[in-house]
Amino acid sequence: MISRAVSFISLSLAFFLVWSGIGWAQATREEIEKTAQHLATLLNVGRLIVERNQTLINDPRIGDKGFTPEVFEHAVVDEFIRQTTIDLEQLPSHLSSLAKELLPVLLQSSKEVVADAQLVINQRGIGYKNFVPATFGSQAARKFSNRSYVKIKQTALNPRNLKNTPDAYEENVLKRLATQPAVDTSITEWIDNGKTLRALTPLYYLPDCLACHGKPKGILDISGYPREGAQEGDLAGAISIQIPMKSQ
Repeated sequence: MISRAVSFISLSLAFFLVWSGIGWAQATREEIEKTAQHLATLLNVGRLIVERNQTLINDPRIGDKGFTPEVFEHAVVDEFIRQTTIDLEQLPSHLSSLAKELLPVLLQSSKEVVADAQLVINQRGIGYKNFVPATFGSQAARKFSNRSYVKIKQTALNPRNLKNTPDAYEENVLKRLATQPAVDTSITEWIDNGKTLRALTPLYYLPDCLACHGKPKGILDISGYPREGAQEGDLAGAISIQIPMKSQ
């Protein structure tokens, strides 16, 4: 327990130093945009790993599921390498200093969410645990955002979690995304006279999502929310990221 606390303090100190040092102020627009892309990918990879283990998590017959923070981390590292060729355990030298500081913070935040959910995940006799990709993503984004000047959140036009309600900028981009074919790239824009990056990475409904979000529209799903009546490939929402050009 002590070593974990020391590790967290060291991580927080390292993050503080990067914000107060010269490295952040000298980050280029390209580096900031690339970092936003990596952060969105990492959060979505965490969501994917939770989704892949959803049947296990919701199995009422099993107590200890073995879905520990360490197991989660290993799966995330492997999938992140597959999607980006970047090894989170040994960050490559070509990666910007900004990304090198922020990616470990998001990974640690994500692990802590899984750690916090262990009692719920390992509860025998209960099926649905309400530990789903969206829940994980919201909690991991909130932990990360509380530790940095970079703000990450999941958002949607009609969010189930009101904390994910879009701001005016996000709502405008989401409405635009909802009326066009699916895109794999983030929508990025510099606002405030070039002082702040806004980036939205769209999320689309996958087949597994439709058990809760599909048809028939309006009937309650397993979590007690009315289904949206979505189809595979419809816009589900987005991962929204805000990064200032430098600390303010």
